[in-house]
Amino acid sequence: MEGLVGIFAAGMFLFGFSGLKSDREYQRGVIFRLGRLKGVMGPGVYWVVPLMDQKMQIDVRTRTVDVEPQETVTADSVTIRVNAVLYYRVIDPAKAITRVESFETAVYQIALTTLRNVVGQHMLDDVLQSRDKINYRVQEIVDEVTGSWGIAIERVEMKDVEIPQAMQRAMAKEAEALREKRARLIKAAAEQEASAKLAEASQMISKDPAALELRRFQMLTEIGAENNTTTIIMIPSDFLKSAATFGKEKPIATDCSDP
Repeated sequence: MEGLVGIFAAGMFLFGFSGLKSDREYQRGVIFRLGRLKGVMGPGVYWVVPLMDQKMQIDVRTRTVDVEPQETVTADSVTIRVNAVLYYRVIDPAKAITRVESFETAVYQIALTTLRNVVGQHMLDDVLQSRDKINYRVQEIVDEVTGSWGIAIERVEMKDVEIPQAMQRAMAKEAEALREKRARLIKAAAEQEASAKLAEASQMISKDPAALELRRFQMLTEIGAENNTTTIIMIPSDFLKSAATFGKEKPIATDCSDP
């Protein structure tokens, strides 16, 4: 009799011990009792009823999904290939298990189609220059769908945009043309400013002849400081002024007819 009691006690101990479960800090246990959802347990050690309770373990850490390159047509009819990476986390393990058959596959598929659709609604320039806006829009749409599954989308990053070679060459030519245009505008503005400065200097010198002589001596000093064999012939400014005045005078007509 005592032997039977001992065997029974040992069996009960083993039965109770088999119900002990444990989960790490980043894990949760979804418990089903006779097929019905009982609740979420963990982290740490807890006890479930053996043979009646079934446990499904869920990792609640942030996960990454690499969305493979997708070929899509932009709003301006350019065919491109884009890929992205998506970060998500399970915030309600019970919903993630009971609301969708395989939440990993479901998240991947919804991210795949959403990325293609959102990119197709934008022009090529927006895809290249406004990635943050597209990333946020994809995150917003995917998070709205997966929220009912107990899953939160933390971040979406579009990684690469592959453009056809012909389009790349066209964009390179356009960029080069814009750079040339910008350089010409800068040069024209500089020449206009220089012309204005020269006109201003000319007016100042015409009002003060001494300024012209000072500038002439300054030029001589600058040329003399260099090692060259340039011969300079200085013409007095008075002579130049007289020549200019003489050139402006009208010739006097003479009558050579006989009296």
